[in-house]
Formats: sequence, C-alpha cells, structure tokens
Amino acid sequence: MVITRHDEARAVLADTRYVPPPVRQDAQPDTLGWLRAQVSRFSSGEAHAERRRALEERLAVLDPATLRRRARTATLERDGDWRGVPTEVLAAALGVPAPVTLVEAVAAGYLSGEETPAADAAVAELVRLAGDAPSAITGLTLLLQAHAATEGLIANALTHEYAAESEGLLRETLRHDPPLKATRRVDRATGAEVVIDLVAANRDPAVFADPERFDPARGESPHLTFGHGVRPCPASVHALALAAGVLDALCPAPRQPVSERPVSERPLSERPVPDRNGTAQSPRPASRG
Repeated sequence: MVITRHDEARAVLADTRYVPPPVRQDAQPDTLGWLRAQVSRFSSGEAHAERRRALEERLAVLDPATLRRRARTATLERDGDWRGVPTEVLAAALGVPAPVTLVEAVAAGYLSGEETPAADAAVAELVRLAGDAPSAITGLTLLLQAHAATEGLIANALTHEYAAESEGLLRETLRHDPPLKATRRVDRATGAEVVIDLVAANRDPAVFADPERFDPARGESPHLTFGHGVRPCPASVHALALAAGVLDALCPAPRQPVSERPVSERPLSERPVPDRNGTAQSPRPASRG
C-alpha cells in the first residue's frame, strides 16, 4: 500500500505497530549486513530505544552553530567544492576517524540494503579505524545516516533560485524536494508493507497552501521529511546547520538595497549629508577624479 495523504502518513509514523522492514541478523562481522543489524534505524523495541538514546546523547554535545560555521569555512577554503564537507565536518566534531570516501562507499547500500564486496570492504576499513565498540558504531551511524541525506538536501536546494536566507531555502526544499522520496514500514501484526510517499504527503493540498509552488518564504511547515511520531530524525537540527553552512558559503544572502539599510550601515559616500541647519540632504556624488 502506498500512502500519499499527509494525515494518513502521520498516523502510520506515530503508530508503534509499524516498524522498519527487518534486516538480516546473520551477516558476517564487519560487513554491511552486520552493520545494518547494529543500528537504530533498522531496529525495533528496546534495541531501538537504547540505540536511539545513544545517538541523542552523542548529538547533545555538538553545537549546531559551530557545525554551521565550520561547514561554511571548509566550503570557502575549497573554493566552493562542497561535496563531502558536511560529512568531514561532522566526523571531526564526533571524533570519528572516518574518511569521506569510505562513508560514501557505504552510504548507498546502508539505506537500500544492497550488499556488495566494495561496501563490505569499506565497512571493514571503517571499523578498523573507528573500532566496533557501541560508541564507535553510534558515531558511524550518525555519519552514514547524515551523508546522503544532507548532500541530497544541499544539491536540491541549489537547483532553486537563491532569494532568501539559507534557513528558508532549506525548509522549503525539505518540503518540496526532499532528498529521501519515500520511507517504508511493515505492519508487525500482518507483515504488510506500507510505503509513504513523502513527496506527495509534503504537497498535500489539505495541509499546504499552493503546494506545488516553491516558496522559501513559506516559513515553518509540517513536512514529514524528518519523520514524525515514533522515529523522528534525531539529528535534524545538526543536518540543517551543516547544510546552511555550505549554502552560506556558496550563496551569500542578498544584500538589502542601500536606500533601505540603516544609515549607519551605508557606505560613507552614500550617507545623507546634513546642511547647515542639520537637515539631511542627498548623498555627495562619488569623486571621479
């Protein structure tokens, strides 16, 4: 069954009866299948709760403002070559020695479940570098869950004309062009699979006015890209900070027209010149000498 209505999608995401499709538990250690069986995203019940708590505790010590600043700086230092910046900045903040190339090699199969020799080899190297202790797996989980989604969010945002602050552009991109187009759940009672079409749910006309129009000035909206209910994304604030930092470097916010800016913020040559009576006159013409 495919769900496209916003209210129906919210109901499924808030119902503990619906869980992620199960992953196999018999994979060899240090492979992609083994890693997927260790993480919160594909677990349920108490295992999910415990692993999620570990993620939240790890994220609690990260300052989103610092992540944003570092993402902006790294993007500027690379002359705008932003690919890999969010993952690199997050890995450094987490203290996880995980090269972006290895994270990228694992990320696609991490979500899809497609196990390949290349993905298995990348997992083995990540585990060698970071270790296989629960704390190390927690760090790798955050990197793998953030990598493709954050890069997809930035790439989608950059397809739109930049005419707003980073936050508004990203909020509307999450609604209108989510990097993850669908999410799946399984009914534990019947085994039936449910597919939630996030694109359709985020454009439900019963919830969003003029839903097909991309409007960065729309403000906060109840999009479902970061989930809802039982399993909302634990790192939504951090992902937005990383993405905003990249956009801050690539697309500086449009400057307010001089005539609309406070006098104290205008260039000296464009400030009104008081006459002898103290009345403001037109700016002095710029010297052309």
